[in-house]
Amino acid sequence: MYPLTINHWLTQHAQFRPNHLAFVFDDTRLTFAELNRSVNRMANALRAVGIGKGDKVATVLPNSRELYEAFWAVAKLGAVLVPMSPMVRGRGLINLLNDADSGLVLTDSAHASFLDEVRNELIIPATNYWLTDGEQSNWQSYAALGEAASPEEPPTLDLSGDDLYNIMYSSGTTGLPKGIMHSHFVRSMYGTLFANAYRIRPESVIMHSGSIVFNGAMLTFMPAMFIGCTYVLMKEFSVQPVLQTLASEGVTHTILVPTQIASCLRYPEFTISKMPAIEYILSVGAPLLSEQKEELIRRFPNTFYELYGLTEGFMTVLDKTVSAEKTGSVGRPIWFSEMKIVDDEGLELPTGEVGEIIGRAPFLTSGYYKKPALTADALRNGWLYTGDLGYIDNDGYLFLAGRKKDLIISGGVNVYPKDIEEIIIRHPSVAEVAVFGVPHPDWGETPVAAVRLVAEVSIRELKDWTNQHIEARYQKISAMMLLDEFPKNVAGKVLKNELQERYSAMRKW
Repeated sequence: MYPLTINHWLTQHAQFRPNHLAFVFDDTRLTFAELNRSVNRMANALRAVGIGKGDKVATVLPNSRELYEAFWAVAKLGAVLVPMSPMVRGRGLINLLNDADSGLVLTDSAHASFLDEVRNELIIPATNYWLTDGEQSNWQSYAALGEAASPEEPPTLDLSGDDLYNIMYSSGTTGLPKGIMHSHFVRSMYGTLFANAYRIRPESVIMHSGSIVFNGAMLTFMPAMFIGCTYVLMKEFSVQPVLQTLASEGVTHTILVPTQIASCLRYPEFTISKMPAIEYILSVGAPLLSEQKEELIRRFPNTFYELYGLTEGFMTVLDKTVSAEKTGSVGRPIWFSEMKIVDDEGLELPTGEVGEIIGRAPFLTSGYYKKPALTADALRNGWLYTGDLGYIDNDGYLFLAGRKKDLIISGGVNVYPKDIEEIIIRHPSVAEVAVFGVPHPDWGETPVAAVRLVAEVSIRELKDWTNQHIEARYQKISAMMLLDEFPKNVAGKVLKNELQERYSAMRKW
């Protein structure tokens, strides 16, 4: 049987579509032939220092040409990529790099000092610290190593779909980060199934402005290479450059997290008339509140998609053809995937009842690296237990109720933060909101809302307005906290545990 692996994708495009624009980053514009030669140089440079099948190559890099090429160079060698957030510091670097058994690390001059501080505690060989820019003592210059390496194809490997391709570390919102493993087969499924779900074609132009070290980026990253279309990578998300690039590059597909969508919606030029090539805007990473979703659909008719999913591998997609009709939903499972809503005993619940979302799909992780107990808890009889709450409507569409750990139980009644957030965001002065539970002497827990404002309103007035619009007594918020900026992880998710800690600290003053 032909192996479902990704190591040959770039090679094939370089052979059959050599002059098609493959990759854009800043002033760099590479055809598939040019990109393939550059990736081969990296692969051969890695091979020259002993990196081969199964060896772990870690990156501590922001979005860059080198980070992008590392994904494909490692694939050609059968090695394993460990893309790490460049925001990680100190003990976090030690824990992650050693947990992954990293054999080499690729970074830049802006982050080298953080690695130097912990180098004595890392297992990486002394010669395998590579710097993508400039020169520093004790660091190998990747520019020199790559220039000296051959642009020819490295030797063909005997790879199977089960071979490990990457380890992606979780964002750490629920404790110590876990290394989530994805095989070549899993990434092949990302390439094929999501290209289909998102109508990506060889003529498409995909832009990504978030960090590609996060799994959400793979939703278009893998289809772009599988299909062989143009991939435009931004250094980082900033509204004006993003809007300009969407228009100037004729971008057809882009991913934005809800906070980025909210930022873009403040600009009147963020509309289909200014960006007529757009066919697809995907919201991913956290639930997009209904008011923002409705405004986005008004500005970009028949282009909005939403995805709910976990790095571990279960996903649902809300297709553009039903996004206006099913505004509150995050879609349904795509091909070859299944979903259930279960109670605490694992028994399936009827339509309309809230319970834990579990799913299975051909892109499920094989587990957490070196953590069999955690793997066994998350993956049970082939089903991924997500820890998220939701319900399914009569048409089979999923509606989220929130994280299981974020559920507020007030007076014995379940209170879902998202229901309250949907109300508060409707106030014209509110730009961002997060609802969380705090201890209450009589009710056990009570809801509190943190808000970021764009127009002046008193907290008392906003709290009263909110509770007037909330029908159920047990959902009424007991307090509000005003913030200039929300605490978020590097993937853009609001850290509700930090909000709880801030609120508790305020109460002690």
